[in-house]
Amino acid sequence: MSRICLDTSAYSHFRRGHPAAVEIIDTAREVFVPTIVLGELRVGFRLGKRIRENEKHLHSFLSHPVVSVVEVDDEAASHYAELWVDLRQAGTPVPTNDVWVAALALRSGSTILTYDEHFRVMDRVGSQVLRPS
Repeated sequence: MSRICLDTSAYSHFRRGHPAAVEIIDTAREVFVPTIVLGELRVGFRLGKRIRENEKHLHSFLSHPVVSVVEVDDEAASHYAELWVDLRQAGTPVPTNDVWVAALALRSGSTILTYDEHFRVMDRVGSQVLRPS
């Protein structure tokens, strides 16, 4: 995969050195990090005991030349609405933040890298679901 959009679970596994996540992220030409993921990560940092260390690692990661933060805009909001309606009509609930991640992946033309199976139910967006070792 040359263009990937990280879910929170993918970044977390990458930081823990999970080989599949490390390989995919290290070889990607473009890595998109949704602002929603940044919020979820920072919640986890604040609930833990290593806030400064985690923020330092995140800042370093975000500074890499192939990494870009992707923000919600009008186009992403339209993708979100379409995904949400599709999911509701299919009776397949997905956490709201993950629908936003999918919308931002669509906007950036990237594939979601995740460990969360529920991304598979979103037909409009590609995903690679990894399994923990």
